[in-house]
Amino acid sequence: MSFIGAALVAMGSGLLVIAALGLFLLGDALARQHAATKAGTLALGLILCGTALVGGGVEWWWRIAFVVPMLFVTLPVASHMLARAAAREAFPTRILAAAPEIAERGEER
Repeated sequence: MSFIGAALVAMGSGLLVIAALGLFLLGDALARQHAATKAGTLALGLILCGTALVGGGVEWWWRIAFVVPMLFVTLPVASHMLARAAAREAFPTRILAAAPEIAERGEER
């Protein structure tokens, strides 16, 4: 079990490094937050599961059972809020106000 746990921790750590590189290499705020939240959620889940396998014991799995769902709930909400803030900064209010009408008509911006 400790080999599988170590492999999960290594994969999670590698994925976190890739997400960190995405923060530096990607061009705009929306792409950066996408890299941080999507890869970060999976990476932290892998690291936590690997740690529970290495650490063993039921008390680790109870912690993981609480933390991983919290990650899946809070990180997408934070990502959505960051995307809205970036969109509000990048586009004038009149364009954002017209966006639902444009979507209903099937037109693109």
